[in-house]
Amino acid sequence: MKNLGLANWITLVRMTFIPVFLVFLLGQFGGNPVWVAARPWLAAIVFIILAVTDVVDGYVARTRNEVTTFGKFIDPLADKLLVTAALVGLVQLGNLPGWIAIVIISRELVVSGLRMVAVAEGKVIAASAWGKVKTVFQIIAIVGFIVKDSPSLSAYATARGAEAFGVLSWVVMSLAIALTIVSAVQYFYHARHIITGPWSGGDEA
Repeated sequence: MKNLGLANWITLVRMTFIPVFLVFLLGQFGGNPVWVAARPWLAAIVFIILAVTDVVDGYVARTRNEVTTFGKFIDPLADKLLVTAALVGLVQLGNLPGWIAIVIISRELVVSGLRMVAVAEGKVIAASAWGKVKTVFQIIAIVGFIVKDSPSLSAYATARGAEAFGVLSWVVMSLAIALTIVSAVQYFYHARHIITGPWSGGDEA
């Protein structure tokens, strides 16, 4: 554990704080009015902090020469766990249609599976610019959906302002979905030589 390096420790801490984010997102605590008003904003703040640490650990890994095989595996896993937790939580709250969560999560699972096949074949498929932009839009959209129906937003913003924020959140989420699909198609296109084989290991049932 001592040899993990600072970057990997940051990633592991990010993963351990995902349950804390879920407590803020889903916790009811008896319906206390102060908690109900603050809960979405606290959840959004924790989510943003956890998302930003992805940039931090990447920077630390590069500047301290701590890029490791473990880090290449655990860092994207932490990102996917955070996004998945947020999407499932929003679906449970009724703030997000389930099909949106299914599309985004399915893309991540399929691409992760393809990446593992590439590694088994000794090949590396670099992350595309579309994938990085997709992640940014997903994070912004999730934050918007966390707070758009919060009681405090309705109380302190004008009706038109709250409605405009809701529409903007849907616009960003729509772009995130489109980028999710586009980046997946691009990923499969660049991995077409892996999809068509040959695969190592011989015939399997």
